[in-house]
Amino acid sequence: MSYLDYNNKSVPTGIRKLLYLNWPLVLLLTAVASAGFLMLYSVAGGSAEPWMAPQLKRFVASMGLMVVVAMVPVWFWRSMAVPAYLGTLVLLVGVEFFGSIRMGAQRWIDLGFIRLQPSELMKIALVMLLAVYYDWLPLKKVSHPLWVILPLLFIGAPTFLVLTQPDLGTALMLLLGGGAMMFLAGVHLGYFVAAVSSVVGVVVAVFQSRGTSWQLLHDYQFRRIDTFLDPSNDPLGAGYHITQAKIALGSGGWGGKGFMQGTQTRLNFLPEKHTDFIFTTLAEEFGFVGAVTLLTLYALIIVFCVVSALQNKDRFASMMTLGIAVTFFLFFAVNMAMVMGLAPVVGVPLPLVSYGGSAMMVLLGAFGLVQSAHVHRPR
Repeated sequence: MSYLDYNNKSVPTGIRKLLYLNWPLVLLLTAVASAGFLMLYSVAGGSAEPWMAPQLKRFVASMGLMVVVAMVPVWFWRSMAVPAYLGTLVLLVGVEFFGSIRMGAQRWIDLGFIRLQPSELMKIALVMLLAVYYDWLPLKKVSHPLWVILPLLFIGAPTFLVLTQPDLGTALMLLLGGGAMMFLAGVHLGYFVAAVSSVVGVVVAVFQSRGTSWQLLHDYQFRRIDTFLDPSNDPLGAGYHITQAKIALGSGGWGGKGFMQGTQTRLNFLPEKHTDFIFTTLAEEFGFVGAVTLLTLYALIIVFCVVSALQNKDRFASMMTLGIAVTFFLFFAVNMAMVMGLAPVVGVPLPLVSYGGSAMMVLLGAFGLVQSAHVHRPR
């Protein structure tokens, strides 16, 4: 096998790379983002402002970023994995000292032209670092206790920093994403059984700590757990969000109420309708059919990533592609579970659909890494 035939002068290298892009994946990402534009137009009452127009501009810029990242050889991104992780870790520490506060959380660094959320970058930087680590580590050492401790430290350091912001949703995604990378690398199943047992112990400790001097979660996080367990206890207070979300989901029925006809959205009963709870707006207006269609698009994106990874003979590129696919899955799975009442409300946006700049930029940059691995794989 050989890499791209750069000696063939009949077609410019850049053109050949563009032709090698995973174009079905590009079309699927565009389709999902288009659904987001449609919903942002709807929740604004039939206006491109204040959400759809900025989101469209960000998407075009982020797609350009994806193509630029895809054109760079994957070995370069391999060499950048450690600097990216360390640099993002420094940014997470910087958030503690220079971060701006919104809605009681200190998660962003204001750069003037963009409000950057380093924890979003860490989701991808962690995947890249673990892909490099397991590419370097011989397979026979993957389950050795000494070589299991290192990735746990790689995962634990940013998770702790993100928890202090506080951002339970992103911390959970870092833990699950890192654990998935270890599983994909072939770490022995016994470690995961021990981890699950430890999680059960931590959950018990969290509930035992409530109201004590060593309380492990913030009061608002405990209220989210209470709301998850029984939203009807406080339907006009802590349980308001999830109660209204369930009403919107159920009222959509099979085919929905129609575009811009959702009563929960129109009458402003639905909270955060342009960000975390935008899926409920879609389900109310387009019903079960619309919700399943979006879920199908998400599933197809995962399938194309997995197929690309299985076809790639480079272990780093394959691991990185699978890791990004898992991270993408966690994005929409956690969000959908959250708004349907199957998981506590943890503030995870719906990828490419929820309004937001840094999340879209980071996500499409990550798919640029997937495309780089696809374009530069041995053929």
